[in-house]
Amino acid sequence: MKAAGFPTSSDIYLEVNGRKVAVVQSYFAKTTKTSSVVEAFGEEQPVATIPGPRNHIVELTRLYATEEAVRDGINFHELEDFSLVICKPDRKIIYSGCQWSTIGETGNLGAMVVEKITIVAARRIETRV
Repeated sequence: MKAAGFPTSSDIYLEVNGRKVAVVQSYFAKTTKTSSVVEAFGEEQPVATIPGPRNHIVELTRLYATEEAVRDGINFHELEDFSLVICKPDRKIIYSGCQWSTIGETGNLGAMVVEKITIVAARRIETRV
């Protein structure tokens, strides 16, 4: 029997072309969907709803580039078409086709740089492990 555990920063990471380029300390994910109502002549209430496209937005906090990515000169501002992988004890969630929409950095003297990056993903896939 496999013991349940909590995700660590090595369990949340960015991938480019199947290569881990950064680990992430935390994330906040939100998926929205805009639906439309169908109205029928003579009816007081809508008769149905039609689902619209899904939008996946994820805010990442404290990204740390891997040593290999640093050697390769990674620049978060130039990342395109990457994936976010979140490994949980019973499943793996992959946001793919990602683009960043905002990048924020906070720097204090003598402290680590903290980055917040908001990404928009084209797809969200969830698999059981």
